[in-house]
Amino acid sequence: MQASQLAIGIDIGGTHTTVGLVHQDGTISWQQQLKTRDYKTPEAFIAALKTTLQPQIDRIGRNHITGIGIGAPNGNYYSGTIELAANLPWKGVIPLTQMVEDAFHLPVQLTNDANAGALGEMIFGAAHHMKNFAFITLGTGLGSGLVANGQLIYGHDGFAGELGHTIALPEGRPCGCGRKGCLETYASATGLVTTAIEFLQQLKQFETYPDNWLATIWQQKKQISAHDVFIAAENHDPTAKAIFDYTAKILGLSLANLVALTSPEAIIFFGGMAKAGDYLFSPTKKYMEDNLLSVFKNKVQILRSQLPQANAALLGAASLVWA
Repeated sequence: MQASQLAIGIDIGGTHTTVGLVHQDGTISWQQQLKTRDYKTPEAFIAALKTTLQPQIDRIGRNHITGIGIGAPNGNYYSGTIELAANLPWKGVIPLTQMVEDAFHLPVQLTNDANAGALGEMIFGAAHHMKNFAFITLGTGLGSGLVANGQLIYGHDGFAGELGHTIALPEGRPCGCGRKGCLETYASATGLVTTAIEFLQQLKQFETYPDNWLATIWQQKKQISAHDVFIAAENHDPTAKAIFDYTAKILGLSLANLVALTSPEAIIFFGGMAKAGDYLFSPTKKYMEDNLLSVFKNKVQILRSQLPQANAALLGAASLVWA
């Protein structure tokens, strides 16, 4: 393996930033984490990146590094800026690409974290050799990256592909974006928990509160997690299975609409909720097929990501260098 195949990947999250050296075959030869919120200004953050990365660049040699790829919330591929990211400590529009280029004198590419994940999946994962697919992250929220004809769909302003902020239920649940009924308020870990509480409260209200696994956990802990719902389903809890079915019905309908717009070969799920497996995927596939135009039926695969959970974002960020 030659050093000239190296890229620097930077995954910026609200809590942690992961930086690493990535080979073109997906091998990560070095990585380190920073606490994003320790740096109150972008300038302080860039200085910390410089302190962390420069010894590695000096060790390898600048001429052996192809470039730097960055995945970040609200990262704009066209402008190289982070724009109005709610979960980062820096407000407004941050010219991050220019700042990193000035610090390291290497080519830099920036996009949002879901788009970076889609690129990583295309180069290293389940979408290898695919030219049309959707990459969907099911975590605290719902992110998505859409690939058509082998290219990420960015739109005219760099922010295309926000499936999580399409309206699933008009006048539905309030969303952090300020609107109501967005898909991520239902089809995400946060949305699943909200649904679980609504279901349990309704059962209790009508005095049909079941003596089952999920109800017992709720009574004991006074709270519910998405993982609790999964474990309850594993223990044959009918309420947990009904919660997954309700979530899948909303998600499946939204995916049917997405298929009509982009005609993907596959829809690939990544993130904590993807671990629910067939409790979520089987009914989602059913409801999607029920709502598809006949010309699309039985053509779209639903797959789980093949990227390693711990390194997916870093691989996706580095993929920008080779995309």
